[in-house]
Amino acid sequence: MTGRIYLKLMAAVLGVLIVALASVDFFASRVAEASYLDTLEREMTDKGRLIARTFRADSIRDAAGAARGRVTLIARDGRVLADSEASADQMENHRGRAEVDAALNGAPGSARRKSATVGVDFLYVAVPAGEGALRLAVPLSEIDSQVDAIRRRMLAATAIAFLPVLLLTLPLARFIARRFRQLELSLECEHTELERVEQVRKDFVINVSHELRTPLASIQGYTETLLDGAIDDPNHNVRFLTIIRQNAERLANLTSDLLTLSRVELKQQRFQFASYDIGKLIEAAADSMKPLAAKKDIGLSIEHGDGTLEAFCDSEAVNQVVTNLTDNALKYTPSGGSVTMGARRAPNQNMVEVFVRDTGIGIPVGELPRLFERFYRVDKARSREMGGTGLGLSIVKHLVRSQGGDVRVTSEIGRGSEFSFTLPVEDLGLSEQGDIRGQLTV
Repeated sequence: MTGRIYLKLMAAVLGVLIVALASVDFFASRVAEASYLDTLEREMTDKGRLIARTFRADSIRDAAGAARGRVTLIARDGRVLADSEASADQMENHRGRAEVDAALNGAPGSARRKSATVGVDFLYVAVPAGEGALRLAVPLSEIDSQVDAIRRRMLAATAIAFLPVLLLTLPLARFIARRFRQLELSLECEHTELERVEQVRKDFVINVSHELRTPLASIQGYTETLLDGAIDDPNHNVRFLTIIRQNAERLANLTSDLLTLSRVELKQQRFQFASYDIGKLIEAAADSMKPLAAKKDIGLSIEHGDGTLEAFCDSEAVNQVVTNLTDNALKYTPSGGSVTMGARRAPNQNMVEVFVRDTGIGIPVGELPRLFERFYRVDKARSREMGGTGLGLSIVKHLVRSQGGDVRVTSEIGRGSEFSFTLPVEDLGLSEQGDIRGQLTV
């Protein structure tokens, strides 16, 4: 950990140095380029004036060599009289060029643009010459190379200047990293658990508030509508009352589930462990769910394994777990589908595995890891529409773990899901108050 902090500090220092170098490069390059261009324009102006005094059209190439650039002689009307790199009679009129216009009006002029004749970017400087103008041109590529050379020298000098700073930073960063690590360990020991509990509390309050707000708002809205006169409307009053009843039932279910979770968390959930025939517990749960299955036209069956399977568990808790899983399966299985309940010997011979398998809509693989979190829903709108509280699977996980087992789920979109949980065959010596607070999730 100290090494990581040290590396982070060094990375921060290097980042600052890189930003500083980039800043130097950006601003110094602009200053260097502007300074170089100003100096070059003055030099080209001086060269142009000198050449203009002794210039002859037949010596234009010699003049270009002396000026180290392209030379163009232009008449007052803008016609090109001679050019060191192109045929004058094939060149267009230059009267509209900014630098030429300035020179023809008696003052030096300059401009940067691409040559229409040779297709290269140039720096142009023009000076008065007799009745016309003399123009010098230098390719900007040469200027860029000169500026880049200046830039590299400045960057190298700046980097060398930063080396002592970097060398001094190494031991300082190591010392700071050690101090940070000591402080971090101290804070972790003091606050980790407190922060976790506080976060759980905040998330729980937010989720509960959200879950309560919707049904309460619906009840309030429809109640006010009825009081405003809709109670006398035979076409709507019964429907409004039905919606109010549904939302009241949803609140009741949510309250019941919250109380169950609270009892487990506060060690108030009392278990009565004993050895039970799992097959009979499954049959009892199936009997209570058959009316709902029949109403939805879903086949509900029990898959009988070989022999009697017994588990050391709390019968009421197992009944609630199996009922929750079966209710979930019936909610998400379309009419004409099937739900199968059963038990089998787990790969671990000391455990029994109970399963509920359906032919429902299935669950995306990416959603499976979070299914057993409080208030987590794959399809929030559909879950609320069916009366789900978002706590059923969380209760399942906590009740199973409090009995020494675990839960798992497999699913395939369009083919269905299988939820299963394990229970111990023998007494594990678990507390009958089921302290599983360390296993609770948000």
